[in-house]
Amino acid sequence: MRVNLFATLRHAVGQKTIHLEVPKGCSAQTVLDVLLESYPVLIPLMLDEDRNLSRFVHMFINGRSAVLLPLGLNTTVDGSETLDFFPAVAGGSGS
Repeated sequence: MRVNLFATLRHAVGQKTIHLEVPKGCSAQTVLDVLLESYPVLIPLMLDEDRNLSRFVHMFINGRSAVLLPLGLNTTVDGSETLDFFPAVAGGSGS
């Protein structure tokens, strides 16, 4: 499965795209678990204190926000999808 990381997540692992081996028919949560097991440096950047995906990290499955999908992180994936993870970013001049 292709996983794209953006901004601070990309910098943490040193690459934009990661290819993960995941079982067909697994959930998006399983893909997240495999990602974090493979790259534990991402854990404090992606999980909240309850070890759930942080509200400051957005997960997209084939360009659709996981939180807007009927099953959320329980959405079944077959390995052909692309998952994108975007951390919240802030900035600007403040004017």
